[in-house]
Amino acid sequence: MYALYRKELSTFFSSLTGYLTIIVFLVFTGLMLWVFKTSFNILDYKYAGLDGLFLIGPFLYLFLIPAITMRMFAEEKKNGTLELLLTKPLSEFTIILAKFLAGLTLVIISLLPTLVYYWTVYRLGDPMGNIDTGSVVGSYIGMVFLGGAFVSIGLFSSSLTNNQIVAFIISALLCAFCYLGFESLYQLMQGGFALLLRSLGLQAHYESISRGVVDTRDIIYFLSVIVLFLMLTRMVLQSRKWKR
Repeated sequence: MYALYRKELSTFFSSLTGYLTIIVFLVFTGLMLWVFKTSFNILDYKYAGLDGLFLIGPFLYLFLIPAITMRMFAEEKKNGTLELLLTKPLSEFTIILAKFLAGLTLVIISLLPTLVYYWTVYRLGDPMGNIDTGSVVGSYIGMVFLGGAFVSIGLFSSSLTNNQIVAFIISALLCAFCYLGFESLYQLMQGGFALLLRSLGLQAHYESISRGVVDTRDIIYFLSVIVLFLMLTRMVLQSRKWKR
């Protein structure tokens, strides 16, 4: 599995995909937090916090992560190398897990440079260090789990087709629905059922972790979503054997 994991990572960085994902994420968040005159601008609003980063980040990931994952299985199927990969002494789930970990690693790499933002706000605070570190740590953990959920959805979408563009569209729509769809239904409805619907969405659990309290229920939820889509991906790959 490790060899396949390294192969996937090297594929990201041997092309522009990995670099572009990281650069777009860092440039856009940097401009929104430090340059553009928006409500997220830290210097203009003189608020010692990184709330803007963790509000913008999920929406960027809605497009960037599908762009990362769209080729993972679609390209293998198009080039006919998926059958060759499945004949190796690796189970379907091992292959899926290696690709998932490679995608998640890229998400984590994109987040690491933003620690400079935290250090800058920490130093600029009055007094120095006047920042809610617990909330920032929780938000970073939430971003990693949210990114993992998006990667698993992207893998599933990529396994459905041999067309990368179609895989990107399916993945972006599924990610948007899982993150925003249940929240939108909650806004339209009232009562206990509305709260239940909201709890099924990624956004509610992401916001819960971002408050700085890492609840095991939120962790279990994200892990469940990840495992669900990885298992669905496995079922899609196994269905190719059934057809043969």
